[in-house]
Amino acid sequence: MSEVLAVTNQKGGVGKTTTSINLGSYLAAAGYSVVVVDLDPQANATFGLGVKLTDDSATVYDVLTGKVAAADALQATAHDNLNIVPAATSLAGAAIELMDKPYREYRLRRAIKSLKENFDYILIDCPPSLGLLTINGLVAADRLLIPVQCEYFALEGLSQLLETAELVRAHLNPRLQVLGAVLTMYDRRTAMARKIVREVRKTFPGHVFESVIPRNTELAEAPSTGQSILGYAKHSRGAKAYEYLSDELTNLYK
Repeated sequence: MSEVLAVTNQKGGVGKTTTSINLGSYLAAAGYSVVVVDLDPQANATFGLGVKLTDDSATVYDVLTGKVAAADALQATAHDNLNIVPAATSLAGAAIELMDKPYREYRLRRAIKSLKENFDYILIDCPPSLGLLTINGLVAADRLLIPVQCEYFALEGLSQLLETAELVRAHLNPRLQVLGAVLTMYDRRTAMARKIVREVRKTFPGHVFESVIPRNTELAEAPSTGQSILGYAKHSRGAKAYEYLSDELTNLYK
């Protein structure tokens, strides 16, 4: 079984890339074969996993524009079982290049079809927008994993994304489902964070993971070293939270 998860939220700074990197590393550590597809022109997942590109490195831009197959763009990471289809800033131009192309929303779905034969999980790190790149991610995905920051506008952003997912399901990808929301950057010392947790669980029952990702210094520092939290500080609270999330996710498929 291969599962394609789009890690997405149109709001920036909610922990999409952090979740893609760290969830991927724990799934790989559990013995699953995993690939992260960096669909964000900022390329934070690529750099956060320590991948250094050269001038002749193939990226997801080359995959979307049909220049190379997805398998030829794969890069290994420091983690066994964890690979990445990297991004570079050139990806920002892909949406413009594809605008007048037929079936432009299906480019990623078609490209990763061959990867599904060799990987248990494909995690798509989507950009913080609802443009063509994110639509490609939603069309390619089986399910959505939605990081939601524990802050005031969380519910509004989640509602908008669920509406978009419904439109994609109706018109482009009828198999798309919401796997769940992951509450991130939780500070248990603040009343607002505790209130947001209660409100999200109340508003979207059955769609919120029990695992809650804390606001954690080590989680913030790890990407600058090119490591996941598993490699950087595996005994930290942030590491334990992503380990629990990995276990919770895999148990859904048992």
